[in-house]
Amino acid sequence: MRKITTLTEGWRFLKAAIPVDTAMAYAAQGEAVTLPHTWNAVDGQDGGNDYHRGSCWYVRELTAEETAGERLFLEFGGAAMSCDVFLNGEQLCRHEGGYSAFRVELSGKLAEKNVLAVCVSNVDNTTVYPQKADFTFYGGLYRAVKLIAVPAEHFELLKDGTPGIKVTPVVDLEKKTATVTVETWHNAASVDITVNGETKTVERSAEFTIENVRLWDGVDDPYLYTATAKLPSGDEVSARFGCRVFTCDPEKGFFLNGRSYPLRGVSRHQDLKGKGNALSYDDHKADMDIIRELGANTLRLAHYQHAQDFYDLCDENGVVVWAEIPYITMHMHDGRQNTLDQMRELITQCYNHPCIAVWGLSNEITAASAVNEELLENHRALNELCHRMDPTRLTTMADVFMLEIDSPILEIPDINSYNLYFGWYLGELEQTDEFFDEYHAKYPERVIGFSEYGADANPAFHSSRPEKGDYTEEYQALYHEHMLKMIEARPYLWATHVWNLFDFAADGRDEGGKHGENQKGLVTFDRALRKDAFYLYKAAWNKREPFVHLCGKRYENRCEDTTEIKVYSNCSEVNLYVDGTRIGSQTGRTVFRFEIPLLGEHLIRAEADGCSDSMVIRHVAEPDESYIFNKAAASVTNWFDAGEIDPSCFSVSDTLGAIRANPQAGAIVDAMMAKGASERGDVADAVKDNPALQRMMGRMTMLSLLKQGGADEESIKQLNRVLQGIKK
Repeated sequence: MRKITTLTEGWRFLKAAIPVDTAMAYAAQGEAVTLPHTWNAVDGQDGGNDYHRGSCWYVRELTAEETAGERLFLEFGGAAMSCDVFLNGEQLCRHEGGYSAFRVELSGKLAEKNVLAVCVSNVDNTTVYPQKADFTFYGGLYRAVKLIAVPAEHFELLKDGTPGIKVTPVVDLEKKTATVTVETWHNAASVDITVNGETKTVERSAEFTIENVRLWDGVDDPYLYTATAKLPSGDEVSARFGCRVFTCDPEKGFFLNGRSYPLRGVSRHQDLKGKGNALSYDDHKADMDIIRELGANTLRLAHYQHAQDFYDLCDENGVVVWAEIPYITMHMHDGRQNTLDQMRELITQCYNHPCIAVWGLSNEITAASAVNEELLENHRALNELCHRMDPTRLTTMADVFMLEIDSPILEIPDINSYNLYFGWYLGELEQTDEFFDEYHAKYPERVIGFSEYGADANPAFHSSRPEKGDYTEEYQALYHEHMLKMIEARPYLWATHVWNLFDFAADGRDEGGKHGENQKGLVTFDRALRKDAFYLYKAAWNKREPFVHLCGKRYENRCEDTTEIKVYSNCSEVNLYVDGTRIGSQTGRTVFRFEIPLLGEHLIRAEADGCSDSMVIRHVAEPDESYIFNKAAASVTNWFDAGEIDPSCFSVSDTLGAIRANPQAGAIVDAMMAKGASERGDVADAVKDNPALQRMMGRMTMLSLLKQGGADEESIKQLNRVLQGIKK
């Protein structure tokens, strides 16, 4: 029989890059910790881009009871980013890749007293992905560590962290049958395999037919079967699986089990305020509850392999998943093998999950890397590996917004998806519509999706006249209103994923009133607050239960004489009450707007289909400055149109391209923009020289770029004075 012991307690943590014998000798002086654990739960989330990246030790004794068993293996659910495992001072293995599981055998190496010492490192290097990305690379043993005791005859445990069993269901929708192939890996002569009540004794694999098959049908009915394999020794493994058919059409989008099933959802990082990536099952379950409340039917699990617990939750809840490896931002010449290793482990460990529809090859890899033969070859190798290991699923990649649509890299995966931030980082909202229309018209035979889009919002900031770059909750909501309409008008988009479901740690960031956070989430980092934009998507996607939400609850103090009251609801009619008096009713869908006079303090209530929501707002004489992120920039008006600009000289009203064409003027603005990029973290600095990005920025006025970057009024005027001294 198989015995599994989770090693939660008894660990000593030493935050020092020291030899193994020193770590063992001084283990008693280390910090007592329980697993899961990360050493970056605080410094990886507080900004400054100075979180600890180095080698640390976890040391623990193994008791006689824990080491009992014929064959003994140690399983690491996740050790970020590289890990060396020692038993009694002897190195047993090294694993490179912080997001996949791996195992090492202890059999035959145990003494009377045993000390386990594990060196984990998230140090900067050129071989293990990720190294450049807009999120914190937490270090630690942040998932469970387990001892697995098995008989001499047992299922394979070492190769790529395999579960020892592989289940491939092939569905015939017309006949309503599924042919299920079960493969196993073990060192016994035979195995009993059971599927749907039928058992077959075979050498390695067996095939079963399920009549009147019950489909894994997304969020409507995520039905799961179980395949069980048992050896004569008593060792047993099992895998849940789902019978379903995924297909994509370049004109009609995604299909599930032969029916149109537009994938509309969000992306998720695996970290939490105050805990980093050291999440418990309850943390994962709480995240899934929020996803189900939102009504999303798909998740992009960015940008790496997530916990098996979470894939299980996706299986159980019918959420279609995009699974990917952290091949991201910048190609590393010495990292090719690591991309293949991480992809091989991802597919091996996650193959049986019915929720996974696509394997992601890379994310924004051309942001800081040229599309050359080495990059293309790496992607071809990954694509071939995916199809060899798993011919049942498609491959995809997330393309950075400045990647030209005729790039040869787009021809490698089966389908593609773009990360676009028009209306936030660059350009205007409408350019997203134009981009997809152009792409679809030029390549009507290609399947295309929308893998990232979003705008940062700090719930403390508000405005009745929101604009790009102000970090208000109101602008984020307007941004997503536009994107939702854009998506609904283009059914050919196979999948769309909001970036991001939750705010997350990016220690290099310092913007929008927060240090070390990317604030594009629909929900705050601590999961305590759902921003208004969350309820927009809930109104569009959650059809299970009626609800109504009043936007602007945190925007209590307003100085306008009349104000807009905006309501999000999945009901078809909304009634609005002001101080107990019904002032109007609207029919429609998702977004409802009312204008009311603002005379003093008012109690606002919205009602729809038996549910209601309330808030209090009040009229104030002057704008509440606590709602304004950049108070100086907020006063910037069109002062440069007042006749004080000499058109024969440069000014902030000129485009960046025109300014850069002049060496003197270009040097000045480049120096200013380099400083601004540094405040957005490592990635902004890494991508700033991308030629396509520079062409996009070159078409924008300097004033637009400065305001979006949060420059204050005096800085803008000072730059303008300098530019006015340079003749065109």
